[in-house]
Amino acid sequence: MKAAVIYKAGGPEELVIVEDIPVPQAGVDQVLVKVKAFGLNRSELMTRKGYSPGVLFPRILGIECVGEIVADTSGRWKPGQQVAACMGGMGRDYDGSYAEYAVLPSAIIYPFTSKLSWHILGAIPEMFQTVYGSLHIALRIQKGESILIRGGTSSIGLLAIQLARQAGLNVIATSRSEGKKQFLIEKGAEAVLIDDGNLKAQVNKLYPEGIDKILELVGADTLKDSLSCAKPGGSVCMTGMLSEIWSIKDFAPMDYIPAAVNLTVYNTGQMSVGHDAFQSFISMVESGEIKLSIGGIFKLDDIVEAHKLMDSNKAGGKIVVIN
Repeated sequence: MKAAVIYKAGGPEELVIVEDIPVPQAGVDQVLVKVKAFGLNRSELMTRKGYSPGVLFPRILGIECVGEIVADTSGRWKPGQQVAACMGGMGRDYDGSYAEYAVLPSAIIYPFTSKLSWHILGAIPEMFQTVYGSLHIALRIQKGESILIRGGTSSIGLLAIQLARQAGLNVIATSRSEGKKQFLIEKGAEAVLIDDGNLKAQVNKLYPEGIDKILELVGADTLKDSLSCAKPGGSVCMTGMLSEIWSIKDFAPMDYIPAAVNLTVYNTGQMSVGHDAFQSFISMVESGEIKLSIGGIFKLDDIVEAHKLMDSNKAGGKIVVIN
């Protein structure tokens, strides 16, 4: 089979297309999936750069995919069944989706049915899991609340705007670029703040008492400012690390977190959304109720160019690779 293999940490050019890799065989509690498409994720960029502890090279990256069952030793799924998979160690502990075939644990398989094109389906698994889990499981959003989505132009941010609006929230989104303001308004944000690293003064003009819920997608370097924007009893969920800042130096919780403000995280590696919610989301995409933002579609042979686009932060939506 063909796969994109990374032999050492570095830039996009370290991803090498190899054509003669043996098709892996499924073992106990595993399935063999023919990969039809997969989305690119910031965590893969971090792994490529060598920032993911415990990842050994060479490795086939890729933390998500959609495709069809080829073989299932348990007999649970028949060949040809459409499935999605994400996280569970994919592309980190074992080879992932940057390939024509992947052996994956049965535990992370999501069966579904859909007539959507594979490039659209390929944008869904991790993006849906992350957004739905952050909003509904971690933040427990409620109709009528205000929500700040920090990092609104990311693929996660764009979908979060839609799902929050759909749930009846008042949505404020951020961008570092004045030029993206109208873009975010068109995507459903009711207000857009230009993020200079200090949003509290801007937020106070709109919500003097603070915001109910905040989805932090930028990273640890803006988390303290996001916490300061929340009202007492409000919640901040750190989900993304667009800034590639993972940790907080000299973290002192009593000084860092404002009184009565809740801080949580959402990580699809620790918790996942149910199969029914996943199928329901796909149905909403099929009906046009949800419109996905696709920032680029590439072939596996063009994985280096796909990573270059992800590095540039100019995609304006999810980058998808198809086989």
